[in-house]
Amino acid sequence: MRNTLVCAAVALALSQGSALAQSGEITIWSWNIAASSLKETIAGFNKKHPDIKVNVQDLGNQQVFDKTLAGCAAGGAGLPDIITVENQEAEIFWNQFPDCFADLKTLGYSDATAQLFPEFKRVELEANGKVYAMPWDSGPVTVFYRRDFYEKAGVDPAAIKTWDDFIAAGKKIMQANPGVVMTEADLNGDDEFFRMISNEQGCGYFSPDGSAITVNQPGCVTALETVKKMKADNLVSAANWDEKIQATKAGKVATHIFGGWYEGTIRSNAKELAGKWGVYALPSATVDGSHAANLGGSSLAITEASKNKEAAYAFTSYALGTVEGQVTMLKAYGLVPSLLSALDDPFVQSGQPYWGDQKIWVDVLSTLPKVKPSRGTTYFTDANKILTATQLKYIEGGYPDAKAALDDAASQIELATGLPLSQ
Repeated sequence: MRNTLVCAAVALALSQGSALAQSGEITIWSWNIAASSLKETIAGFNKKHPDIKVNVQDLGNQQVFDKTLAGCAAGGAGLPDIITVENQEAEIFWNQFPDCFADLKTLGYSDATAQLFPEFKRVELEANGKVYAMPWDSGPVTVFYRRDFYEKAGVDPAAIKTWDDFIAAGKKIMQANPGVVMTEADLNGDDEFFRMISNEQGCGYFSPDGSAITVNQPGCVTALETVKKMKADNLVSAANWDEKIQATKAGKVATHIFGGWYEGTIRSNAKELAGKWGVYALPSATVDGSHAANLGGSSLAITEASKNKEAAYAFTSYALGTVEGQVTMLKAYGLVPSLLSALDDPFVQSGQPYWGDQKIWVDVLSTLPKVKPSRGTTYFTDANKILTATQLKYIEGGYPDAKAALDDAASQIELATGLPLSQ
């Protein structure tokens, strides 16, 4: 009860913002549904701060990244007040340009604020003794499945506890539903499955403190072996983002394994399939193993160049630090809150019509405290490219086993980054 009252008090303080932030105009750079979601929160924010005008600019993901790097390199020239930053790329900014963004602790962010969010969302946003950004959305990994395809094959999703269970179920489902593939992954352009399963197994490209390369550790080896098993049994086919959506609409895929934010993609692109989709927990290497992982997610950072930092913090605090702000974005676009108290919201606790009245957000958000932190570091892009190529080569028989493949990948990352291999 005491913790609940503390969280409520912090949330109230966040929603009220700084007393100095009663007027002004702020601009935010974002992209796609992230930008649209922020726009949805403006009406609620303006009820509390009617004299702060909020402008959200949808520039596109790559444009935001490129323009932010360029602006930071130019000493903050041309930057807006608030910038959307993907967690996996966050440390690129903090490390290269430690003075480009405001320390949120100087604007009201406290230890109590930090406790409103899970550790894995904060680890990449804090550096040099500063807090550079506030957590926004998360990507707790979820298994989205076609109820009718599973039922036709006599497969109970609740019985799928391990990846071996998933593979066995996939064979039955594909046999019972000709022309349907169990799942899809962007095997030619990303290592998303490898990262999800590695995170679940407590492994990642780098050590928790970002000081060493750990991609060839046992948990990552298990992850790569699992990906190859699925591919070897033809349960997973290569598909990019657009191809996955096309397969969903056409009824050619039985399962998607993705961050919880994919809920909005399925629901908005396949409205005619309402009631036919459900979700279940991520399988693990063993029955009693971890069933929680994260893929993706962003944060909001305030630039040091901003002329209205207090107003920027007031908006950031409302949109990300209150249940009202976070659930507004969840309702509108399926952006999954990182705010732990959002789990108690009546909407989150309700059955969702599209998903057969399943309480999917309870299932999704309840995994947040269980996700292990995984550092992207400054070198995420380098490691990601190396692992994507290594994964494909391994699947095609280019290595004797997963350990050899990941030893090679670790050596390549060492050459590219200068970081040592973990001992």
